[in-house]
Amino acid sequence: MAGIGRLARYGLTQPCPDDLALWDAQAQRPADEEAALVLEQIGRAADPDLALRQLHRLFERDPSVLAELGAEEDLRIRLITVLGASSALGDQLAAIPKGWQALTHTIPPRYEVHSGLSDVAALRAAYQRGLLRIAAWDLADDTDIEAVMTEITALADATLRAAYRLALRRVSSRPRLAVIAMGKCGGGELNYVSDVDVIFVAAEDEDLTDATTVAAALMEICGSVAWPVDAALRPEGGRGPLVRTLASHQVYYKRWARTWEFQALLKARPVAGDAGLGKAWLAGLQPLVWRAAERPEAVEDVRKMRRRIIDQIPPAEVDREIKRGPGGLRDIEFAVQLLQLVHGRADETLRSGNSLQALRALVSGGYVGRQDGKALEAAYRFLREVEHALQLQRLRRTHTVPIDPPALRWLARALGLTAESFRATWVAHAAEVRRLHAKLLYRPLLAAVAKVPADGLSLRPDAAQRRLELLGFADPKGALRHIETLTAGVSRTAAIQRTLLPVLLAEFADSPDPDAGLLAYRQVSEALGSTPWYLRLLRDEGPVALRLARVLDSGRYLTDLLSRDPEALRLLADDAELRPRSAQSLLDGMAGGAGAA
Repeated sequence: MAGIGRLARYGLTQPCPDDLALWDAQAQRPADEEAALVLEQIGRAADPDLALRQLHRLFERDPSVLAELGAEEDLRIRLITVLGASSALGDQLAAIPKGWQALTHTIPPRYEVHSGLSDVAALRAAYQRGLLRIAAWDLADDTDIEAVMTEITALADATLRAAYRLALRRVSSRPRLAVIAMGKCGGGELNYVSDVDVIFVAAEDEDLTDATTVAAALMEICGSVAWPVDAALRPEGGRGPLVRTLASHQVYYKRWARTWEFQALLKARPVAGDAGLGKAWLAGLQPLVWRAAERPEAVEDVRKMRRRIIDQIPPAEVDREIKRGPGGLRDIEFAVQLLQLVHGRADETLRSGNSLQALRALVSGGYVGRQDGKALEAAYRFLREVEHALQLQRLRRTHTVPIDPPALRWLARALGLTAESFRATWVAHAAEVRRLHAKLLYRPLLAAVAKVPADGLSLRPDAAQRRLELLGFADPKGALRHIETLTAGVSRTAAIQRTLLPVLLAEFADSPDPDAGLLAYRQVSEALGSTPWYLRLLRDEGPVALRLARVLDSGRYLTDLLSRDPEALRLLADDAELRPRSAQSLLDGMAGGAGAA
């Protein structure tokens, strides 16, 4: 072994093994030009020492790897980047003769496991090659996190289908069985190490016995090959049968399903088995999903479930948990999913199982502010990148940021950051997510929208006029003209008005003169149309919209006041400003004003 010396410039703290012949210890320089290229790439790895140790292991088993690395730039970048980021993938490469050669190919990883696999061992090897290629593509090419999640999910889909084909060999018949992907797999956003959530659906009672055998075999195969398959999201959870018929599922969800079970169905996606059966299952349950928010307890159920998840985190880990902890991924997902359940009843553009796609649709539809949406997407992407880096290191399921300084430095370097900049970025994202989670999940308008029947959320002329008649408007056609004026076009202002008006109409209906209230609201909206914060205030800030609706039919005074002084609207957001004041405090206030004049 040679000493360290100038090797430290490559980020190394250990000597370079002599048999690798990368370093000329006497001259204190790389042995040759190709060795310099290898060492420079090692210096760029998340953990240069780990990359060097693992490269040495591969070299001991196959000396040809070093010559290939010197000659092939793409292979050099991919392989050394992987070796420095993941001890687990290094172990896999060392255990498979010529396994590193998988990184010389560019075949999409998902096609590794599409067909032609004879047994479980072949499927396992194909899955490992596929995951290795994704990791190399992710790490070496700085691939967008969304594309990485899509590719990991595609690999999981192909693995489930291959496992299903192998599982069918366990039975003599061919039962009609559909495998429904749930959770992150259903949403197309899997990470590197995760259980894959599924629900199994049989067509008829006569399919149940063999379908259950196939389902159990599929779980066994996938557990041996890649990851545990978790069927706990099925009706009745672990207490219920592993496989139910289509009819049994429909009965359960109609009669007994709880709000969180409908929330879980937002990500449901048929993935393997009988495709027609899977589509029929999904089509039968979708109407129930989009009525779930109308339950009196639905909004509070989602809020309680989020609090319960936080309560289950060990106290020592709660501030370091990037998935379940406050300011973590679950805060973003729960806010997005509750908004989907409430607003997706009438707006089909929100019905995506993918968190980022759903968030973008919520922003596009005016349900979430553009800056809020941008902040949530940036935080989601950052937290998923952290999660991937943590899991890749040892291919273990973890979501906890380390506190040990060397481990924290390694994580930061894997993300291209210093430890200080990583912590600052993480803290900033977490604080913003906590703020926006509270703002969106506990928005008073949300519960009010949930109480409006789904058909009442539609502002199409025919549906809106019928609703106006039922709400007691004396001039439904005139009221409809006000609505059409406020919601015309594709502007963001019109989109936000389409969100607000169904709730405001119900508030106007409870007033002595609904028509006057709606007219006054139109006049205020037109007067304040150029005020950038007006509609954002109504949508986002506490009970302002509902309070405004309750007072607008009281006469011209408030309409004129707001036209002259828009800032007065902010008083409706402040409970303290709305409390009755004593005569003395009013006199003092007037005296102070007179003195200032």
